[in-house]
Amino acid sequence: MDYAEISVAGTTLKVPSTQVNGKTVIVTGRWLKVAAVKDEDWQEGEVVLSPALFLANAEQHEGLGADIFTFSQKPTDATPRFPFLYEWDSVAAIRIVSFSDWWANRVSTDLRRDVRKAAKLGVVVRQVQFNDDFVRGIMGIYDETPIRQGTPFWHYKKGFDAVRLANATYLERSDFLGAFWGDELIGFVKIVYVDHLARLMQIISKEAHRDKRPTNALIAKAVELCEAKGCSHLTYGKYRYPQGADQLTAFKHRNGFEEILVPRYYVPLTTIGRVALHLRLHRGAKALLPAAVLKTLKRVRASIYRHSVLTRKAT
Repeated sequence: MDYAEISVAGTTLKVPSTQVNGKTVIVTGRWLKVAAVKDEDWQEGEVVLSPALFLANAEQHEGLGADIFTFSQKPTDATPRFPFLYEWDSVAAIRIVSFSDWWANRVSTDLRRDVRKAAKLGVVVRQVQFNDDFVRGIMGIYDETPIRQGTPFWHYKKGFDAVRLANATYLERSDFLGAFWGDELIGFVKIVYVDHLARLMQIISKEAHRDKRPTNALIAKAVELCEAKGCSHLTYGKYRYPQGADQLTAFKHRNGFEEILVPRYYVPLTTIGRVALHLRLHRGAKALLPAAVLKTLKRVRASIYRHSVLTRKAT
């Protein structure tokens, strides 16, 4: 059996894998094993061109032992096309018409004021080369705080080689934008081009410079770059998460992102898979809890992490 490396919350794991129609298929999960194309969102072209043929080829690899196979269509192809069980995936996207359209029609007066504020306070956003100096600048951002968005930040205090490796994926079709205050890198974004889509792989800024609104300035520059590149959409992960709309959703909405729903298919491969889909267990534990409970648990967790960090600093 072959194995492939994946990253889960900053931890590298080896999972069973095989090659099917030129794609790496991985299997994750313990009691319920789910097969999917590795890095599906970052793959160009039709990831699963013919599901029936794909599954027929996948079934030849008995060692994988998957219970469910899942795959999704892209935001530019949101009408369900296959006769399998599907659910709607939430994608945060800006439809690129032009920068002026985004600026005038998609964002609020407050957002426009923030972008202008960034420029007024001396924040300069420009394209940067992926070199050693830039990697060191990224490390400066990563090492600012061990907690982000209420959870431990898995890039905190990583070594130079690890940071470079983590940001070196898909370099041949990526752009990096850096937000600078003087000579200091205070934020950056990595954009990966997938066919006619531009996907934000990472956007992050220093907490100490939040008042200068570098993240808003980075997104504005990203929209401008997408227009120049002829991209149809700029996407940034999910728009809505299991806990419902939260601060991240509000941030995306404020920056002109909208929700696009795309079908994600779930194909049972075993009896366990069929039962799990019938009981909706494929969604994971979070999906079984009400959104209000998830939000409460998230706030409690964030409070515990903050207290832990303050305690360590005090000692």
